[in-house]
Amino acid sequence: MKVALCQIDPTVGDFDGNRRRMLRAVADARRAGARLAVFSELVVCGYPAEDLLLRRGFLDAHDRTIADLAAQLPPDLPVLIGCLERNEDAARTGGRPLRNAVALCEDGLARVVARKTLLPTYDVFDEARYFEPWSAPETNVVEVAGLRIGVTICEDAWNDHEFFEARHYPIDPVERLAGAGVDLLVNLSASPWNRRRPDGEGKHELRLRMLRSVCRRHGLRMLFVNQVGGNVGIQFDGGSAAIGPDGLAADPVMFAETVQIVDLDAPWIAEPRQRPLVELQHRAIVQGIEAYSRKFGLGSAVLGLSGGIDSALTAALAVDALGADRVTGIAMPSSHSSEHSLTDARELARNLGITFHVLPIQPLQEAFGATLADLFEGTESGTAEENLQSRARGTLLMAFANKFGAMLLTTGNKSEAAVGYCTLYGDTNGALAPIADLWKTEVWAMARWMNRDGVRIPVASIEKPPSAELRPDQLDTDTLPPYEELDRVLVELVEDERPVGEVAERLGLPRDHVQRIFRMVMTAEFKRFQFAPTVRVSERCWGGRRYPVSHRFAGE
Repeated sequence: MKVALCQIDPTVGDFDGNRRRMLRAVADARRAGARLAVFSELVVCGYPAEDLLLRRGFLDAHDRTIADLAAQLPPDLPVLIGCLERNEDAARTGGRPLRNAVALCEDGLARVVARKTLLPTYDVFDEARYFEPWSAPETNVVEVAGLRIGVTICEDAWNDHEFFEARHYPIDPVERLAGAGVDLLVNLSASPWNRRRPDGEGKHELRLRMLRSVCRRHGLRMLFVNQVGGNVGIQFDGGSAAIGPDGLAADPVMFAETVQIVDLDAPWIAEPRQRPLVELQHRAIVQGIEAYSRKFGLGSAVLGLSGGIDSALTAALAVDALGADRVTGIAMPSSHSSEHSLTDARELARNLGITFHVLPIQPLQEAFGATLADLFEGTESGTAEENLQSRARGTLLMAFANKFGAMLLTTGNKSEAAVGYCTLYGDTNGALAPIADLWKTEVWAMARWMNRDGVRIPVASIEKPPSAELRPDQLDTDTLPPYEELDRVLVELVEDERPVGEVAERLGLPRDHVQRIFRMVMTAEFKRFQFAPTVRVSERCWGGRRYPVSHRFAGE
């Protein structure tokens, strides 16, 4: 028996577009001889839909789409789809109004056959806000072509006590289904991608390790179908797979739509291809830029080119996502800009083949200075004057974006965002922050990787000491520790949430040195609160980190 793993990129609320995508995938599955097609979690409405789930019109559109879809699907090909189900008992029991569910579309009708039990409320997830948990996962069984199929939804497969040392929930739905006597497990997911540490495994590797462990434990095979595509900052990698105790049916396809045909009667012994982490980070960011541009209807991108590594890498990523003809770089030298900054920016634009403009901001500096002269009289020149340069650049970039309908990309990295080494309403301006979840050391590593087949990013941009160039002879190390040292501390403080004393001991650094960095992180929360949406590549991104903006804690 052949089964189709339909890995598609739904857009939240684009019911008609999602329906058409599903119909195309099912048509491909039918031509390949599939007798069952499986889609991802909440594929009808897109994931995550957040507070759109509270709107009656959204729910009505969802229900109409399911009915239309079931009527248009081939009557002889059963299809499992992730969908919403109204909780009719909510008013009586006081529960949530919806369930995260799976429907079987067959013979022109759609009927719910499974509901989600485990509702994540950590990181970027907040499902308990909308959904009522299902208390009887052992009933999530559907029969197709003589097979008893146990259906789980994403998190339902993430609670095996033999795999995880600490579990979030007391119930293991997979264990319950295995005990109910099923022939096959299916998991419909919307599981975002990330890397666990800069030197660690990716989410796709963790998933496969976990699911293979589950399959070995219960002696069952599992079909895992995951969403693909970008949703602002969250990136879904797909990676759908047919997994058995002895291996996979085939290597998973990542960061691309696909209909993968799996033969249940064939041996599953394949091993997944090992992919360099930097390659997957690159693919996640490129997908994020492309998806944001497409789903918001923005045909092109613009960014400031300083001649430094951050803007250079962002420009190269934008070209990989959109094409050189849809990217514009603007250099905005000030009275403090070095000669090589403009030279390196020009070389980058030439290497990438993008449109390039030069807009000197010295006239704006002088105009600001003249306007503020009376107010600033008798004061020392300092941060206010430096930040005016960044804000002048931000204003020019926003003007270009508004005039030509372009997506402004902000170019700051995670190290700068962590310690607040950025200017609000200046270099933080932008619709999307592609590299704000890459530590500075990761920025350098990706730039070198992108030059592996030839120089795209000027070597000078990679090798020169980082500088904001807001005052004469300025270097980042005037304010910050060297990034190689800073990033080691920040990974421990931000991604691992370790106490200051423990970080100092682990890294062999003075406690007051680590304390100073921690204080910078904590006092910069107000900047991150106003930051552009960040393309997530780490397990601990700004979008999933919830700290109060106003607080006075800078202790351990």
